[in-house]
Amino acid sequence: MTIRDTAGSVGERELQREHGTTERAARFYSDQVLTHLNPAMIEFTARQEMAFIATADARGECDSTFRAGPPGFVHVIDPCTVAYPEYRGNGVMASLGNIRENPHVGILMIDFVHDLIGLHVNGSARVLEDPELRAQVPDLPVDHAGGRTPERWVVVDVEEAYIHCRKHIPQMQPVARKRDWGTDDVRRKGGDYFGAKSTPRIRDRGDVAAEL
Repeated sequence: MTIRDTAGSVGERELQREHGTTERAARFYSDQVLTHLNPAMIEFTARQEMAFIATADARGECDSTFRAGPPGFVHVIDPCTVAYPEYRGNGVMASLGNIRENPHVGILMIDFVHDLIGLHVNGSARVLEDPELRAQVPDLPVDHAGGRTPERWVVVDVEEAYIHCRKHIPQMQPVARKRDWGTDDVRRKGGDYFGAKSTPRIRDRGDVAAEL
């Protein structure tokens, strides 16, 4: 995998010039943006129990999703490669479908409890079935929440890794709760919490405005 010569996109650099933040951004790129995970980032990742995943399809239409598991469920294969498990879900596979069309992925892990800090990991992803990756990575985790078994893994080649500052991160406290892992029971899943099933489908934005 080739490493980009410069951090950041063309668009963000254009905006930096327009708004006079080029020097400030350059310091951030120089001081904080790596093309791999350093030891502190690896240790941080091994403690995390949740991650927010951003993907987009070939047309650039975006999707964001939430993933969770026991500490270290985002597995660091090596400083340049991480992987996270995909379990049986609702069958839509929106994130995986986007990755099939467009491999670019953004991962955000936030420690809401102890350090109040976040880590961005951006890179290029590919999807491997569980037996395929397990044959390549002997230390792939076997301890999964609720005894679930991953169906497949998203393997990400790291292109950017950098801090998310703590300024606006709220502090939270975990509490014990019963989790119905693997259930298809709609009530337990909260499957129609927003009442979407009974909401009429509207195809025209003008009609939406009129309804409101």
